[in-house]
Amino acid sequence: MSRSTVVVSCLSPLLLALAACSSSGEFDETGGIKIVRSACPAVAVPAQTGDITIFDPPASREARAIDVVATITDLRATCTDSGDHIVSNATFAVQARRSAAGPARDVVIPYFATVVRGGTVVVSKQVSRVAIHFDAGALRASGTGAATANVVRAAATVPADIQAKITRKRKPTDADASIDPMADPVVRAAVQKASFELLVGFQLTEDQLAYNATR
Repeated sequence: MSRSTVVVSCLSPLLLALAACSSSGEFDETGGIKIVRSACPAVAVPAQTGDITIFDPPASREARAIDVVATITDLRATCTDSGDHIVSNATFAVQARRSAAGPARDVVIPYFATVVRGGTVVVSKQVSRVAIHFDAGALRASGTGAATANVVRAAATVPADIQAKITRKRKPTDADASIDPMADPVVRAAVQKASFELLVGFQLTEDQLAYNATR
């Protein structure tokens, strides 16, 4: 798995006051802390896309018209290297509840899986469906979904010159000893460009998004 390491020196009096130097990370031989950055895509559910409410009739927004409510839960991912590519496989569960018990019923809900680079650039998007089966008389049911991100390793790798700036060891007497390398706009932009996310959520209509935003 591709990783990059940031070494934060804790020898400076100012840095000794930082909570980040007190408990987390691995200590290197100088007493600094190694912060490991994984090249694997981060996996998350975007705001307001992890829930869906289905109405009957569809145009109604009254509480008594709520038919099925579903939520994405237990989102997990495993990341593996495959030659020049980094592959992240995500799985999740969908927990659903219908408003009234009745005969056995199947509900199919669309969801998306989007790979985003640098927080703004959409690299790819796929729309799939998860099937929910309600047994006769049951109010609750569940289903599972999956998503995959395939990222070119070179694109997810911080350039060597930027990596050198991040990992350069600093002495307490250095002028930039207390300055976070990420404060440099060039460094920050390079790290952001090499960062990918796999975002999973329900494929909502504009009306469904508006409902989630205002409820």
